[in-house]
Amino acid sequence: MEKKKPVIGVLGSGSWATALIKILTSNDNKVNWWVRREDDVKHIISYKHNPAYLSAVEIHLNKVTPVSNIEEVIKNSDWLILVVPAAFVKDALKGVDPQLFKGKKVISAIKGMIPDENLLISDFMEEYYGTPSSDTAVIAGPCHAEEVAMEKQSYLTIASENIEFAENLCEVLDCHFIKVHAIKDLYGVEYSAVIKNIIAIACGIAHGLNYGDNFQAVLVSNALQEIEKFVEKINAMERQLSASAYLGDLLVTTYSQFSRNRTFGNMIGRGYSVKTAQLEMEMIAEGYYAVKCIYEINKKLELDLPIINSVYNVLYDKISPFLEFRILQNHLK
Repeated sequence: MEKKKPVIGVLGSGSWATALIKILTSNDNKVNWWVRREDDVKHIISYKHNPAYLSAVEIHLNKVTPVSNIEEVIKNSDWLILVVPAAFVKDALKGVDPQLFKGKKVISAIKGMIPDENLLISDFMEEYYGTPSSDTAVIAGPCHAEEVAMEKQSYLTIASENIEFAENLCEVLDCHFIKVHAIKDLYGVEYSAVIKNIIAIACGIAHGLNYGDNFQAVLVSNALQEIEKFVEKINAMERQLSASAYLGDLLVTTYSQFSRNRTFGNMIGRGYSVKTAQLEMEMIAEGYYAVKCIYEINKKLELDLPIINSVYNVLYDKISPFLEFRILQNHLK
């Protein structure tokens, strides 16, 4: 007997959420899609496209039900994929009865942390909504939404302590342009995804300051060492950081033209203020919030993380990028 596919709820309507809608429907899944603005829901129903993000992607309404009521999506779905920026997760779920999440599988496709609380999305969902880690998974790259929209061959990693759940999610996401595999390292993958956005900002700043490819190569290789130090201290286990979920995701985020964190960092390196860069981008650079979270966590860990410290100093202490990166040069090998 053929296994019944779960109904998937996608919470969020940005570019990555839209890309996931494309992946899910390419594999014939039924999807409930929470889109915050009712006007956007009406547009999608009328024109079969997201008006704000990846508008070239056709939305197949025979498989997708877009609605503006988040509780309706949660109630009518078996598995829930969270795809709102980390800074807005609390607001998006405000007022939602935690009982609605009972028995649901929750998947984070968010590459950030809850600001001020310094919580990973998986920890936040367990603490506030009672979702155990055995019912939680993380979708990791390397995978940019823009390339998904063009059906360029891409790869995803699903991380969960419940490997059977992870493998089932792989089957749901696997399609002709997406290859997916499962691993058990939930926390390592989630923290790596958070930190790689910080490193992408650092690479962007370096580019804005006119540093070259030689410097960026050293910056990225040193960054991988910082990721290794941090995740081993937080959650020591056997993991291979050269795998695509770690190194691959780091590389695509630090080098790609589609990386919003690199773009944000580039603007800072060229002299934009944080506020001006954020306004001009009109998209969230998760690394901006993430660096404060990681910096504050590291106050207790006391690890030597010069790249993360430098990005924090530039963004939050308003140290000149030029001066800060002159200092950083002496910490890299």
